[in-house]
Amino acid sequence: MTDLKINLLIIDDDDINIFIIRKIVEKTGFKVNMTSKSNGQLAADYLAEIADEQDLFPHLILIDINMPVLNGWEFLEAYDRLGIAHKVDMYMLSSSVYENDIEKAKTYKTIKGFISKPLSIERLSELLKGIRL
Repeated sequence: MTDLKINLLIIDDDDINIFIIRKIVEKTGFKVNMTSKSNGQLAADYLAEIADEQDLFPHLILIDINMPVLNGWEFLEAYDRLGIAHKVDMYMLSSSVYENDIEKAKTYKTIKGFISKPLSIERLSELLKGIRL
């Protein structure tokens, strides 16, 4: 366990999934500030608003694919347009079982991997351990 706080942003429109992730975060033993946004547009707006605030900017972003307004892919395009220079680990977190979604995730330089739902305590702990503060 570390004393440093990790900023985690969840972009997902499923309240139950967000609740589950919040419970998983608590079980990891890491100190995490978790924020959630229900679609890609809200997330892009939030990141643009805090772009100059290093202490608030996420270290890790988990992105669902299928959401209203801006889906996960559209969020990635909007994020690239923001031109934010912060280093952030981004993963697609989806219930999609389509191979083309997994392959598409590999084409984005900002995406470090594809995680199938549900997120496990072990997988989240592994991601959090990899964060460099």
